[in-house]
Amino acid sequence: MIIGCNPQKKRRQALPGNRRNRDMEIWKICLTAAAGYLFGSISVAILVCRGLYGADVRERGSGNAGATNVARVFGMKAGVITFAGDLLKTAAALLLGAWLLGEPGKCIAACACLVGHCWPLFFGFRGGKGVTVSAAVALLLDPRLFLILVAVFFLVFYFVRTVSICSISAALAYPLAMLLLGDTSLPMLLTGVFVAVMVCFLHRGNIKRILNGTEPKFKAKK
Repeated sequence: MIIGCNPQKKRRQALPGNRRNRDMEIWKICLTAAAGYLFGSISVAILVCRGLYGADVRERGSGNAGATNVARVFGMKAGVITFAGDLLKTAAALLLGAWLLGEPGKCIAACACLVGHCWPLFFGFRGGKGVTVSAAVALLLDPRLFLILVAVFFLVFYFVRTVSICSISAALAYPLAMLLLGDTSLPMLLTGVFVAVMVCFLHRGNIKRILNGTEPKFKAKK
């Protein structure tokens, strides 16, 4: 007599394991998003300006807690320190995301970090406009993408000398450059679209001033 296995029984036995794996993936996604947001909420611009100058950068210049406004108000040295800090916090978020979920985890962490940077939990949800974090994400996801966006930024800056126009141009080029590179995965492309939408949305006030001809040119404090 040949004793066979019951396929239905085997499926029932496999279900708990599959469910545990699915639950674990959900927890990893939630942890990646939460950690990315918290890393992003570390507003380096605010910390640098408070620590070195005893001032809130959100009350100076354009009111934006970003590297550009820091450089405009307190000088290029402070702006470079701010960008370096934003790069480090973004790297920490992406490394954690990659460890938990691989490439999709990096993309989830990148988007969450960008949201945290713009609406930081630790600073009353008043942060930057996402340009430095977006640049850091590009550098960490694909250095070729970063170089293309930097080229777009400075090419536009050469002609207009208006940082907001340069930032918007680079943001719009973000997903297009990914397509140009040709080997971009869907999660990375969606991240590029998210970045472009976020940066343009957060620059809506600048867009109005650009159209009105009242957007100031960039001039860093020496």
